[in-house]
Amino acid sequence: MIERFEHFTMSIFSISRSWNRLATEEMKKYGFRGAYALYLVMIATSDGSLTAAKLADLCQRDKADISRAVSAFQKKGILEPYGESRYRAALRLTEEGQRLAAKISLRADEVLEQAGKGISEEMRNNMYFCLDTIAQNMRQICDGE
Repeated sequence: MIERFEHFTMSIFSISRSWNRLATEEMKKYGFRGAYALYLVMIATSDGSLTAAKLADLCQRDKADISRAVSAFQKKGILEPYGESRYRAALRLTEEGQRLAAKISLRADEVLEQAGKGISEEMRNNMYFCLDTIAQNMRQICDGE
C-alpha cells in the first residue's frame, strides 16, 4: 500500500511541478504568473458567462488569486473592464486577450502532445476517466471529513 501511495503522489507532484514550471516560463514572456495560464484559457473557452467567482470554483483557487489575475489582465488590456458588480460580471477577453489565449492554448497542446508520446487515444481516454474518478472521490472524501 505504501508503494502505491508513493507512486501516485510522486507522479502527480512531478507532473504538477513540471507543468507549473512550463506555465511560468511561458507566461513570464507576457508579464504574468504561471498560474494565470489556466485562468486565461478557461476564460477564452467559456461561453461568455464565466464570472470571477465561477472561475475560482472551476480552477479550485481562492477568490483573491483570481481577483489578482483579473486585475492584472485588465491592466494589460487582456480582459475587458467590469461593467457591473465585480464577482457577478462576465469575464470577456479583448482581441489582444484572445490572441494571447490562443498562443497559450497552442503551447499547452504542444507540451501535452510531447508529454503523451507513446500513449494511444484509448489509453489517454482511460487515464482521464481514472483521474476524473479519483478527483471526484477525493473531493467527496474531503467534503465528508
